[in-house]
Amino acid sequence: RTRSVAVVGVSDDPRRPSHTVSRYLIDHTDWTLWFVNPMVTDVFGRPAYPSLADLPETPDMVDVFRRTEHLAGVVEESIAVGASSVFFQLGLVDDDAAARAVRAGLDVVQDRCLQIEYARLIRC
Repeated sequence: RTRSVAVVGVSDDPRRPSHTVSRYLIDHTDWTLWFVNPMVTDVFGRPAYPSLADLPETPDMVDVFRRTEHLAGVVEESIAVGASSVFFQLGLVDDDAAARAVRAGLDVVQDRCLQIEYARLIRC
């Protein structure tokens, strides 16, 4: 049911995992992608926004590439904007933030890569 994804913590550096995953999602999905990073103005020629609240529409999923200590804040932002799910990338686990998201009605995935999981499920 996901149609749009906000990539929080996206980088314009091609060596960063957020950049690689974003490129994959552009190339292999028909999802609308929104990029969120207050330090970046654009990625792949698309605008980057300073926060989830600044996006022109509510994303279905929030894919998070931030350090663990920032996950609770991203969850709060995700709840505030009305996202349906949060996806914490590989190595990112915060059980308290995840429980807060679940209590608010969001689906949660922790310590997984969206690119890997999409490819595994869709086989591309």
